[in-house]
Amino acid sequence: MADLDALLAAAIDAMGKSRPTYSQFPVGAAILTEDGRIFSGGNIEVASYPEGWCAETTALSHYVMGQGDTITDICVIAERLPRCTPCGGCRQRLAEFAPPDARLHLCADGAIVKTLTMAEIFPLGFDGDVLTG
Repeated sequence: MADLDALLAAAIDAMGKSRPTYSQFPVGAAILTEDGRIFSGGNIEVASYPEGWCAETTALSHYVMGQGDTITDICVIAERLPRCTPCGGCRQRLAEFAPPDARLHLCADGAIVKTLTMAEIFPLGFDGDVLTG
């Protein structure tokens, strides 16, 4: 599928632009929306470690600022960890914006190797609706 090829390429490109100054663990993430747009980001580390941004958080910030449409797919890739999954905090962040059926693609060696839904990777996430009611 062309959209997934472009999504993977965006995640790989973002990983190459990441700034893993302290961990030396580059990660890239990319988000695909229903209207075909892709928002990507790499992890960014600062001296007040671990106060940096994960790749998924960076991609989400581009998505929010770009007023992205419904998220359909998310791709995550790390240079040194096959099938790198989002950390717990990023799972919550992604769950705030992506529907439960959004697909999360885990990568290794420049290819998608496993696909899960957000509901599968984060089945009991905190529901922000309780805060607004």
